[in-house]
Amino acid sequence: MAPVRQEGKLLVWGVDNIEPDAIRQAARASRLPFVSGHVALMPDAHFGTGATVGSVIPTEGSIIPAAVGVDIGCGMIATETTLTAAELPDLHTARTVVRGQHRTLMSLIEERIPAGVGQGHQSGNLSARNLRRYDALGKPHTELDQKLAVTAETQFGSMGSGNHFAEVCVDERDVVWTVLHSGSRGIGNKLAMRHIADARGLMKRLGEHLEDPDLAYFTQGTPEFDAYITDMLWAQAYAMGSRQIMADALNRSLFDVVGMGGVLGVINCHHNFTQSEVHDGRQMWITRKGAIKAESGDMGVIPGSMGARSYIVEGLGNPASYNSSSHGAGRTMSRSRARKELTAESLTVAMGDRVWGSDRPEALLDEHPAAYKDIEAVMAAQADLTRVVHTLSQVFNYKGQ
Repeated sequence: MAPVRQEGKLLVWGVDNIEPDAIRQAARASRLPFVSGHVALMPDAHFGTGATVGSVIPTEGSIIPAAVGVDIGCGMIATETTLTAAELPDLHTARTVVRGQHRTLMSLIEERIPAGVGQGHQSGNLSARNLRRYDALGKPHTELDQKLAVTAETQFGSMGSGNHFAEVCVDERDVVWTVLHSGSRGIGNKLAMRHIADARGLMKRLGEHLEDPDLAYFTQGTPEFDAYITDMLWAQAYAMGSRQIMADALNRSLFDVVGMGGVLGVINCHHNFTQSEVHDGRQMWITRKGAIKAESGDMGVIPGSMGARSYIVEGLGNPASYNSSSHGAGRTMSRSRARKELTAESLTVAMGDRVWGSDRPEALLDEHPAAYKDIEAVMAAQADLTRVVHTLSQVFNYKGQ
């Protein structure tokens, strides 16, 4: 049985793995009068901006924009391919000819999946098919000015920075998978920041005193609530569609280099999102910040750090977690601390013989595996939330900076 502890209105998985600041932050959220029942903390939980990363917050009649966070719809997509490990060439050196040039997998992905702060496809560079996908999203509630509209279109199908990545992995059967992590990019951030500021302003006008200004909320039935929900759902759809475009580009690049390959199945899931669900016979909003939906039969993707294994899981539908589980390993060091205390040399050792950004280890220090929790411990602490279906080991890692 996974270790679980009750603390006031918190139910905490991974009881020895959560720092006190995260517990205190989550406890503040749990004391809001519209929180229905307890807040569930996943074993990868850590202190976050707005709300605890790895928290599941059930609310009735209200929603907290900062609890969803600024990367609305951030999540994972994993593709099971027809390839086996024996069919993979050495991805350090293998090349294919594209437009008359010999290209490695890394160079193809760098071209086809723009990544990093502010990066996107050049204007007009999205394929007609992907433009149709973008247009099919419709429009958010918030009217976009010309600059934001261009940002939204050009960053559709591009990857963020930090812990966002694209990988090629091999599972315990020697089946090859591709895995990608990204969210709603700059447009999701801008929409979220506007609503977070509006919620704070609303609290001031109403004279509402909160333990934490980040807990500012909208009440159902108000124009502010409706506007946020519309923008949030649009950004979630944007993130999911964007991940699919990038997965298509990642798979095409891999198949180009290998010379063959096909897709067997795809799992595309959010881990920063809110949706309306029924629990205990009550309709409520379930906000998962750094948590995936793990209802019985739900398939999910739980990545480790860039030097650790990742997992394809099936949800067990534990009602105590509101049918949720962790979204990854969770940080143990802030990015600034990791840059100060960890070294390029130790990162190189940790990455072993994987193909990765080995020419720029200093730029990736904040993603050093030592800055994250042990994914094996996280998985063990949530054995009552998910069942491991496949275990993935990386052979290739691409990160945006």
